Formats: sequence, C-alpha cells, structure tokens
Amino acid sequence: MFATLRSAFERILTAFVILLLGSLAFVVLLGVVCRKLEIPLVWYDEGASIMLAWLTYYGAALAALKRAHIGFPGMVNAMPPQWRVPAVWFGEICVVVFFGLLSWFGYQVLTILHGDTMVSLTWVPTALTQSVIPIGGALFVIAQLLSLPEVLQQARGSGIVDHEQAPVKEVLQS
Repeated sequence: MFATLRSAFERILTAFVILLLGSLAFVVLLGVVCRKLEIPLVWYDEGASIMLAWLTYYGAALAALKRAHIGFPGMVNAMPPQWRVPAVWFGEICVVVFFGLLSWFGYQVLTILHGDTMVSLTWVPTALTQSVIPIGGALFVIAQLLSLPEVLQQARGSGIVDHEQAPVKEVLQS
C-alpha cells in the first residue's frame, strides 16, 4: 500500500509539474510574440514569474520524492555503518522541521495577504498566487516521508545511492 501511495503521489506531482512547465513555456512564447507584434500583454511578467515560482516549489517536491535534491550521500556513506541511520534521521528531522516551518509561516503570510490581488490581474487574489509556499512546503515534507523508508534501507545496507555520481560512474566505465 505504501508503494502504491508513493507511486500515485509521484504520478500526480509529475503531471502537475509537466502541466506547469508547458503552461509557462506557452505564456513566455505568447508574451514574446505579442511583444514583437507590438501588442504587449500587461499581465505577462507577473503571470510568468508566478508560474516560475510554482514550478520551482512543485518541482522541488518532485525532486525530494526522487531524492534528486541537494544532499550529502557521500558524507553519510563515509560514516561507519552504525552511524548512517542516525545521520539519516538527523537530516530528515532537519528537513521536515524546516519545511514544516516554511509551511506554517507561509500560511501566516496568506492570512496577511487576504484581500490583496495581483497588480495586472486584479481578479486573481494574491493569496492564491502565494499559496504555493505552504502547499509546496507540505508537499516537500510528504515527499521526504514517502521516500524515507528506501533511504533508511540503503543506509542500513551498502550505502545511500548518490544520484549525482551514478552518471559519472557510467561514463568512466564506458
């Protein structure tokens, strides 16, 4: 069941990130074409920057699920085997606390922004655009927790898989 939940979470998050990426590409191209035709879109800059922020937060959650974000697997792997699992737990607690606080304070910001709207699209609430902060933080925590059992298993075994070093090893072997 846990693997099914993780797989479903990954599929949904991947689809949303792809949708955001495609939408951002479309908006940027539309903005360029309209500017060249001398009919600039007043909402383009604000909309594209918000979409980029959303892509960043949701993409970071997807990277966390795949354990493809910045980490120190080499440092953990260099530790004696009996220290690897405590080191992983320490790192996980730090990450979960940080993103938990980000979500909490992001939510507090939403309450402050209540009633504000975007400058160029006055019908879009600023709280909606900034909701990515608490939602993205919560998704990051969920992603970390869903991928934690696999990392703990690796730490108990031969070591944590270093996703950055894998392509280097493949190149050196060929």
